Amino acid sequence: MTDVQGRTAFITGGGNGIGLGIAKALARAGVPLALNDIDGEALDHARAQLGSIVPVEVFRFDVRDRDAYAAAAAAAEERLGPVSLLFNNAGVASAFPADRLTYALWDWSIGTNLGGVINGIRTFLPRMLERGEGGHIVNTASGAGLAATGSGVIYCTAKFGVVGLSESMGPELAPSGVGVSLLCPGPVATGTIERSADAAPIAGLRLSPEEWRHHAERSAAMAAVLREAISADAVGELVLKAVREDQFYIHTDRVMEARIAARTEALLEAMPMQEVAA
Repeated sequence: MTDVQGRTAFITGGGNGIGLGIAKALARAGVPLALNDIDGEALDHARAQLGSIVPVEVFRFDVRDRDAYAAAAAAAEERLGPVSLLFNNAGVASAFPADRLTYALWDWSIGTNLGGVINGIRTFLPRMLERGEGGHIVNTASGAGLAATGSGVIYCTAKFGVVGLSESMGPELAPSGVGVSLLCPGPVATGTIERSADAAPIAGLRLSPEEWRHHAERSAAMAAVLREAISADAVGELVLKAVREDQFYIHTDRVMEARIAARTEALLEAMPMQEVAA
């Protein structure tokens, strides 16, 4: 069990969506918060909303920026105390045809969705282990990191990476008292589709007018699905429960059940038959 009392949390993507939902749950549990986001207005709103409950510090930077990350970590620990609850949550979503993806889009998506997790771990994990006081790390992947979906090649690639990172890191850190959880949400009521569309580096992306129209329609349909899904606040409570109970996998629904079962079956069926000893 990871007791959150007396600990400080650092949450990337903490100004919006799931990150803010996690922040609210932790604030109600009395946890001081260091919130990161690239949306300064959202960070200001989060601080105004939660600052009357617990101490809150906000840091506006891109999680791909390692120097900014290091500076924010130092400032957060100076103002709030040692960070031993880390939520690598910042993420972006995009889905374009694999043959049209530019290096800029690959770097943006992989750099944020997977690189941001790596940067958080590299920044805070050595400090946690050196202090020897345990803690907990939650990495946000996706159901699209457990089996391929229509979320796009670039998105699934990054989220599969987060899954592999987390599954391998969990057993390694267990003896140290630093727990690991893997959040694999299905649809959640956030504005991530719209925010990602505004931020995506689409210069040089060559799509026909018909392809752009199809992309816009698909994005609008996905955004509509998310608006009717589980709330980010409810996900925040699921995450807090998982931290307290040292639960590794965190699912928000069973949307991926059939896809995961089909992938597992295909993997097992592809293995050669075991030879019978003579």
